[in-house]
Amino acid sequence: TAVLSGLNSFGEEKIIKSADKKRDVRADYKDFKDHHLKDTHSFKIFYYKKDTKKKYVSFPLPIIIYGQQGLDVFMSSRFYDKNNKLVNHIVGNVSYEIDKKTEKIKAKLISGGEYKIIDFSITKNVMLIVICIILMIYLFAKMARSYNKNCLPEGAGRFLEPIVLYIRDDIARPNIGEKYYKRYMSFLLTVFFFIWFVNLFGLTPIGSNVTNNIAVTASLAVLTYLITTFSANKNYWGHIFWMPGVPAPMKIILAPIELLGTIIKPFSLMIRLYANMTAGHVVLMSILGLIFVFQNWIGGALSFGLAFALCLLELLVCALQAYIFTMLSALYFGAAVEEHHHE
Repeated sequence: TAVLSGLNSFGEEKIIKSADKKRDVRADYKDFKDHHLKDTHSFKIFYYKKDTKKKYVSFPLPIIIYGQQGLDVFMSSRFYDKNNKLVNHIVGNVSYEIDKKTEKIKAKLISGGEYKIIDFSITKNVMLIVICIILMIYLFAKMARSYNKNCLPEGAGRFLEPIVLYIRDDIARPNIGEKYYKRYMSFLLTVFFFIWFVNLFGLTPIGSNVTNNIAVTASLAVLTYLITTFSANKNYWGHIFWMPGVPAPMKIILAPIELLGTIIKPFSLMIRLYANMTAGHVVLMSILGLIFVFQNWIGGALSFGLAFALCLLELLVCALQAYIFTMLSALYFGAAVEEHHHE
């Protein structure tokens, strides 16, 4: 009985340790997934264990803070000690810290009291946006220069030219019209390639899901709204505030609804891009996490295969979301400049 009791307790101990190990794996992977989705102040590539301690390989980004005592500039590595634990960074009489949940920088006076700051720090999203802008300027400037030599682009321009022609001939011209499409081509091309490139960066190991940030998608939607509003002709506003062919009482009722619709359209652009890209990354990261939860070759192989197929689908979604945003923007521009049709 004593032997059986000992074996039983040993088996229970093994089960408890296995459960604790799985719980630790899930907690660690949840932290990793949350870090990937957040806009942080450093690029953490990977980590390795040395003497039971985690050592991270990362690239810190500059912290730029303007407060009551002036401008403070330092690297984000100052917020971490040798054991990679978050610590406060003290500059003069001010103590800076990073909130673990929101990744926002907080500041307070060591002597006590509130210290108001304006944060101009370079985060992962900002860095990737800058890289994307530089890449776009380089590619299209090189493509434009190649036309001075001959009628065909060189290098990457041969891949980009059909896409440019597709946006012009199949998106801008049919939806905006032959008369006005040229004035919107620069914006349509910029927004398509910007969304496409940052979405592709989000699938790389060092990348960040830029369109997962609601501020980025909101900025793009606001630009579409402003261009639509300030380039619209009188027929556009006439159909909103006083629709022709509708009884006067109905015009009074429908005018506020139509005006609200001008705001709902860019709002839908913002939410669609944000929600689709965020959902794709969450699902992909969750399926990859099953490899570490199952900890066997059957579950790992199935999870890897499913994640690989979903990653290929995400490559399509990256271009598809850029196409949808560009197409809908062109539709809004076309409605704004559409001329009155006389019967």
